[in-house]
Amino acid sequence: MTQTDLPPIVPAAARDPERDSLRDIVDCHHLTPAVEWLDSHAPHLIADELARMDAVSAVMAFRLLDKDRALDVFEELEPVDQQRMLSGLRDHSFRELVEEMDPDDRARMLREAPAKVAKKVLAGLSPHERRMTAALLGYPEGSVGFYMTPEVVALPRNLPVAQALQTVRAKGANAETVYTLPVVDAGRRLIGVVELRDLVLGSPDAMIAELVAAEPVSVRATDSAERAARLMQGANLINLPVVDSEDRLVGLLTIDDAVEVIEAADSEDMARQAGTTPWQGHYMAAGVFQLARYRALWLLLLLVAATLTVTVTNFFEPTLEQAAHLALFIPLLIGSGGNAGAQAATTCVRALAVGEVRVSDLFKVIWRECRVGLLLGCMLAAVGMVIGTLFVGAKIAVVVGIALVIICGWAATIGGTMPLLAKKLRIDPAVISAPMVTTLVDATGLVIYFTTAKLVLGI
Repeated sequence: MTQTDLPPIVPAAARDPERDSLRDIVDCHHLTPAVEWLDSHAPHLIADELARMDAVSAVMAFRLLDKDRALDVFEELEPVDQQRMLSGLRDHSFRELVEEMDPDDRARMLREAPAKVAKKVLAGLSPHERRMTAALLGYPEGSVGFYMTPEVVALPRNLPVAQALQTVRAKGANAETVYTLPVVDAGRRLIGVVELRDLVLGSPDAMIAELVAAEPVSVRATDSAERAARLMQGANLINLPVVDSEDRLVGLLTIDDAVEVIEAADSEDMARQAGTTPWQGHYMAAGVFQLARYRALWLLLLLVAATLTVTVTNFFEPTLEQAAHLALFIPLLIGSGGNAGAQAATTCVRALAVGEVRVSDLFKVIWRECRVGLLLGCMLAAVGMVIGTLFVGAKIAVVVGIALVIICGWAATIGGTMPLLAKKLRIDPAVISAPMVTTLVDATGLVIYFTTAKLVLGI
């Protein structure tokens, strides 16, 4: 990373690097403030600034970093932003940077990269790094094996503590983590784990077998990465051993990768619940047409689904002609019902994601959400009847009150049930998004409202 490849830089004017963003400084071609800004900020903050910038400016700033700091920043970037950086680097810098990456981070980047870029990266790696990267790329996307690090210090069970510490010192520099040390037998089958703390504090003459945590928590390499990350979160683990189908140790899932998996899963769920297509990359670096493209499909689907509401309203037009005041409360009713359904759906999707609810709890959830919805409906009905009486009289107010109770109970039941049914059918529960639930409840809520009006008012 030299500064000789940069375009001519004019001398910096008096400015405060702490107040200016990196993008503003680089766009003005001020070298000294840019270097000062990079030196005074942590790698994850630099990565966030680079992700906000266009490709040319980002690469220009990235080249100002020294070798070690550039690697730290590069590994903080998302795969899509890493590809932008690599496209602007010369071959030597390109190979040097990729060679120094952790194998799991490199594999994730290559998974998202075009085939031409992936081939170029693999060809430039040393044989050892190429083998590890190829092995990780062989696991299914979304599996633990794809996110784990194969660079692990494994200890034989029949080793004294003093010798084990020597092994850690000798091999630890090439491992991503040494805080959790898997213990294996002669066939590399996982027996347990020992923490580095226990080795440091243990007697030098003690055997590793005496310190091993019996029945360690582990996962298969083909298991879901999200499920493994949630397991680490629930068990308060900083590293999770990964084994193959024969219980042989193949790697570790580290806490930093587990956090990334959970963040990606939560981001995807939030996108689907908001009625948009999940996508990778920084929001500030995305173009207007790109953002619109990711949102357009769901909006079109919801627009088509909303024709149900138009159809229902058209069907009950004679009822509206006899009691025109009923139309005044349509927005109130469908809004209340839609929000109640969306709340229940969001709550249940989240509960499914963190393991608080299982598919087997379907009937318990139905009973619980139905009661919650009816209770909320009664509270809203009390307010709605007062409003209705003031504006249009007691009869219409009674219709509004009864309809609110039924609609809220129905909406909460539907909102809580649909994610569980989707899970049972092996559909992503987040796909049953809040906008979809809201659209369905709008149509059915109108049926409930007009039917109640016909029965109460006798029209």
